[in-house]
Parts: sequence; C-alpha cells; structure tokens
Amino acid sequence: MSTEPRVRSRSHSRVRQRGVTMIELILFIMIIGVALAAILAVMNFTTQRSADPVRRKQALMLAEALLEEVELAKFSYCDIYDPRAGDDNPATAVAGPEGCAAATVENWGPEANNARPFDNVNDYAVDPKSFATPFNAADGRLADANGNPLPLSGFTASVKIRPDTLGSAGGANAIGNAGDSAQTDVLRITVTINYDGKSLSLDGFRTRYAPASL
Repeated sequence: MSTEPRVRSRSHSRVRQRGVTMIELILFIMIIGVALAAILAVMNFTTQRSADPVRRKQALMLAEALLEEVELAKFSYCDIYDPRAGDDNPATAVAGPEGCAAATVENWGPEANNARPFDNVNDYAVDPKSFATPFNAADGRLADANGNPLPLSGFTASVKIRPDTLGSAGGANAIGNAGDSAQTDVLRITVTINYDGKSLSLDGFRTRYAPASL
C-alpha cells in the first residue's frame, strides 16, 4: 500500500469570487442619478438667487435716475418760453393759466418738437390715468436723457403722473385740482421698472414753488 500523502487539488483551495449583479448595478445608477439631479437643482436655484440682488439693484438705480430726471423738469402753468412763465413777482404774477401771455398753457404731453429732457413735468405723461413710456429711444430700447440707448437688457420703464395732495398743498381749493387737470399744485410721479418677471416702483412728488415760478 502506498504511503505517499495525497496532494490536494489547487482548484479546491481557491476562494470563490462573486461579482456585482445586474440588479445591484441598476439600483446604484438610479441612486446616483437621483442624487445628481438634486444637486443640480440646488445649484441652479442658488445661481438664480445670487444674480437676483444684482438685477434688483440695477432696477433701483434706473428707477432713481429716471425719477430724478422727471422731478428736475420745470413745473409752470405756462410753457417755459412764454414771456410770463417765470414771473414770480407778487405784484404782476397771476396764479393760474390765465396769466400766460400767449396761448401756451401747459397740459399733458409734450409740445411739438419737444424732446427729452422735456421742459415740463407733465410733458412726460400723455394723461394722468395711464402709464407712459417716454424713456424709450426710437428703436424701443431704454435711452438716457440725451436719447442714447442704455447698455441694459431685460429692463423696461414707464411713468405715471397724476394730480395729488401733499400736506395742505393740492387740496380741494387748489387751482385746477378738480378732475385730472395738469394745472394743479401737486403732481405725484410713479416710475415703474419691469425686469425678469418682476417690477419695482418709486414714487415722488413735484410741487409749485410759487404761482408762476419755474
């Protein structure tokens, strides 16, 4: 009888190896896909919100500039070229449109051949009930007071000017305060900027310094 020890087959000593099944691979891809989608959504939301304050700041600066332009215009009963438009002498001035030397009583809307910057506050509005767009250039883009297009995209601007009261000024006894006359003592100016589906509005007031003062 042979006394040699048995030699164990190598194939029996190898450890069995196990790979990834198809189901496990599909589940792994699905989990990674959902996680990536969530991360991309958060990044997109953060990007949009980070740009929003900048756009709002631009809209605010634009509204302030346009409102200041309107408020700096003259506010007289007569057209500024009328000989008595700036007569604020109490002895000779007439507190009202009847004091104009010619048929140049100021009303809503600009006079012929009158361009920005307009010479009177009410020239910026067509009527007191609707918003006007006097800040646009000929091509429809926003422009500065000299008519040069502004390097801004996605912004639109409009203005509404209407009679109002401010303290004791512009009350029921004010000249022309009845109805929607431009010959009132107080005008309320609202500039609205639209951008990115949002809007921003600023209000200001313009009052007469004296019956016939410019």
